[in-house]
Amino acid sequence: MALTKNKKRFIAGASCPECNQLDSIALTRENGVETLRCVSCGYTQTQTPQQATSATRQFEQIIGVFDPNEIE
Repeated sequence: MALTKNKKRFIAGASCPECNQLDSIALTRENGVETLRCVSCGYTQTQTPQQATSATRQFEQIIGVFDPNEIE
């Protein structure tokens, strides 16, 4: 079994809902689960593919939607 390193993709213009630091949110995806992580304070939020699909509007083609007000 080969190990793969997940790439962090930073979201330009996004601010952390916890510490309000601008441009500190990184997005990673592992085993179909997307995770937002603040590199400043460590805040995390996860989203499954089912949650992303339910947030998609008709005729829209998007990868995923995060609601910063939804905390798990």
